[in-house]
Amino acid sequence: MQIKPFLLLGKAENIDNQPRHPAIMKQGNQGKMTARLILAIVSTSLEEAALVVIWRWGLPQLGIQIPLYVLIIVMVAWAAYAVVTFWIVTRTLRRKAVIGLPAMVGSKGRVVSQLAPEGQVMIRGELWGAESIDRNIDSGEQVMVVGQDGLKLVVRKSGMEKPSENK
Repeated sequence: MQIKPFLLLGKAENIDNQPRHPAIMKQGNQGKMTARLILAIVSTSLEEAALVVIWRWGLPQLGIQIPLYVLIIVMVAWAAYAVVTFWIVTRTLRRKAVIGLPAMVGSKGRVVSQLAPEGQVMIRGELWGAESIDRNIDSGEQVMVVGQDGLKLVVRKSGMEKPSENK
């Protein structure tokens, strides 16, 4: 029995070596979202059922009487909270993660320790070692990342135009 990889030279194949249609390949993410949606609906329904049970049988045993309209308001608010939470989580999960030094190119930050020409900059709330292509840059000035050199960011003063190459 020969084991074959599912992805050969960028062409998606199944176990029988049959090419897959791109729409079928995208259904994996759609299936995950559908499963999350079903789970969210089921869990919210169970939570609301628990509210009804507590309202109907739990609170009266403690001598607490709450009108039906209050229960309805609480259930509608809980459902709205569940919908908003699902929407925010779905949007967050769809966002691509920005990682690594190449993703920093174009980011702006400020100088923490003077760049003469090396020092430190604060970008996206993180402290980075940096080297200036504009010679010295004073602490507190705005900079923009234009590249990387190993684990150091290469920066220039923010707002400065690139030197023209038509000389």
